[in-house]
Amino acid sequence: MKMLLVRKFRVLILMVFLVACTMHIMIDLLPRLERRGTEGRPGCSCPPPAAAPPRAAPRWPSKHTLRILQDFSAEPGSNLSSQSREAAERAAGGGGAGVAGGAALRTRRLIAPGAPRPPPPAAAAAPLAALFQHPLYRPALPPLADGDLLFNVNSDIRFNPRAAEQPEWQNEDHEEFLPTGETSIDSYPNWLKFHIGINRYELYSRHNPAIEALLQDLVSQKITSVAMKSGGTQLKLIMTFQNYGQALFKPMKILDFRRVPPVAGRLVNMTREIRDVTRDKKLWRTFFISPANNICFYGECSYYCSTEHALCGKPDQIEGSLAAFLPDLSLAKRKTWRNPWRRSYHKRKKAEWEVDPDYCEEVKQTPPYDSGTRILDIMDMTVFDFLMGNMDRHHYETFEKFGNETFIIHLDNGRGFGKYSHDELSILVPLNQCCRIRKSTYLRLQLLAKEEYKLSLLMKESLLKDKIAPILYQPHLEAMDRRLRIVLKAVSDCIEKDGYDNVVENDFHTDVNTVTTER
Repeated sequence: MKMLLVRKFRVLILMVFLVACTMHIMIDLLPRLERRGTEGRPGCSCPPPAAAPPRAAPRWPSKHTLRILQDFSAEPGSNLSSQSREAAERAAGGGGAGVAGGAALRTRRLIAPGAPRPPPPAAAAAPLAALFQHPLYRPALPPLADGDLLFNVNSDIRFNPRAAEQPEWQNEDHEEFLPTGETSIDSYPNWLKFHIGINRYELYSRHNPAIEALLQDLVSQKITSVAMKSGGTQLKLIMTFQNYGQALFKPMKILDFRRVPPVAGRLVNMTREIRDVTRDKKLWRTFFISPANNICFYGECSYYCSTEHALCGKPDQIEGSLAAFLPDLSLAKRKTWRNPWRRSYHKRKKAEWEVDPDYCEEVKQTPPYDSGTRILDIMDMTVFDFLMGNMDRHHYETFEKFGNETFIIHLDNGRGFGKYSHDELSILVPLNQCCRIRKSTYLRLQLLAKEEYKLSLLMKESLLKDKIAPILYQPHLEAMDRRLRIVLKAVSDCIEKDGYDNVVENDFHTDVNTVTTER
């Protein structure tokens, strides 16, 4: 009796499995049968009207099946790739019964790939050019010695990781894109000009023409390969371009700064420029079609990579930012530092700086903050983060070659410009506790608070050049003006408490006080 029940149970399981397989096969075949029926082929008892022009048959994706795309939609047309949907839209506008459907689809279409974007709305002219002519924005750097340059162009260093790891590889013939003493700098690609311009004091000069050209490359060069970047709580993609450069794609807002790698906005086609060119199977598997019939993917990362936090296009185009890569670590090593005012990221446990008002005194007695300009660099970074509302500055990096006497690289600014109505005052704790700031930073903040050099207007003008402008909503720009006043009030309180000379550190090589006052 027991053996009979076991056999019946096995038969039942087998029947359920066969039924499930049959349903999957029917789901896969149904959209094809429907499309064949609408074209007057076998499978439909009603041929298309004679007056209707021939319709283009949508192409079924050659290498992506319904199961791989994880179609969550009940619409048969959701099985089509983005190219198929574009073809269907063009065909639907032909006439007959497809006119109404075509009109509905056109309301959801984005700008076609390669088509020029409409110009951004005209804005009130802001004196951005006049700002850069101001004496505060024209101080000369100290004379640069060989040790102040990240790379010496006239040396025999090869700008390629393989050259650093394999000396014998340097004898290979690749001078067409590698800098040597015999090669003209003008022949270098723009990303390489950016790399060789890095020095002890800045990532790039304010008027370096190669930076504008590099930004143009980021938005125009063909993407040839895409892979996920390991590490981090958010999804990052490494994109390789035809001109040997690489960029980091991450959905985030943009704020220009000379300690931030060059960043440009780009409208990315998720189908042609990510899914179809990636060799990363883990990334490729996460593509799916949403119930709204849009292409989405989520990749792999620590926290926010799931279907609930997927990146979705409209239908397959998405706006994002691309940041130029810094030199390879095998050529220019970087040191990662833990931010002394790092958050605890714990619901109940507070960080030491949150409970100890004299925490800065302890920091200033600890290397590298006990000498040099590192504590002033932290204050600059604090102001930078507070203006854009970035609470997530847990680490920062510096170039190892320059030791402790160098600037801080501001990487990973993706948490900026969140809530424009909220000013997170805890970001300003380092400034309030240490009461130190560079004179150049303080004078520039005062200048940006004036009506003729209003920060929000200058930011708006500078962002209008971006391909996906407008970048920031007006409330975000107005929030920057409000936060700027809060920073100036904090510095003013420190000066009133400790005195001007104890708070403001003179970092000018020449006196600009007279010129600044006159203007």
